[in-house]
Formats: sequence, structure tokens, C-alpha cells
Amino acid sequence: MAGPNTIAVTDSTFPNEVEQRRGLTVVDFWAEWCGPCKMIAPVLDQLAIEYGPKGLTVAKLDVDANQGTTVRYNVRSIPTLLFFKDGRPVDSIVGFQGKQQLADRIAKHLAA
Repeated sequence: MAGPNTIAVTDSTFPNEVEQRRGLTVVDFWAEWCGPCKMIAPVLDQLAIEYGPKGLTVAKLDVDANQGTTVRYNVRSIPTLLFFKDGRPVDSIVGFQGKQQLADRIAKHLAA
């Protein structure tokens, strides 16, 4: 369910696309059957447009198809957003958040 401004990642592509990427990457752990995941998807796509030029990458990982990464990062509820700065996890949000709350968190990490 990656949008036009987000990238889909899998267990096999996660190391290259997230853990070795410079800058800020927000990974959305989601599933097709998850209502709140469907609600947050367009918000993340908008934020990818707004903050992409400032160094943000938004990645999406389907938890049902990629259980290795899901277990590795101890994701137990979805949607879960994990924030990676230069490949290292630095923050997380569990559950639906509005655009302004997410934008504030992204701006904080981009400024750090």
C-alpha cells in the first residue's frame, strides 16, 4: 500500500533501504486489513511530499508479508511508525496520529 511518494520495503530490502540510508526515514508498519493503517496512509504520503526535499523518506512495510523485520523491531500493534536517523532507530509512534502531530515529530528529528 505504498503511495506515489513512499517506498515499499520488505524483509530483504529493509537493510539497504532503511538501515543504510542517510537522513530521516519513517517506516510505517501496516497491514491491508488494518483500518487505522488505511487512515494514516494518505497523511504519510502528504508528509513525504512536504518533507522529502528536506531529507525525509517514508517507507512502508507490510507486517503480514514481512514478519522477520516486524519481530526484529518488536512491532506488536499497527500502525507503528519507527523513525530511523542515519539508519538507527530513534523514535516510534503506535496508533493513528493526525498530520500535525506527525509533522511536529518529523520536524524535530530533521532539526536534530
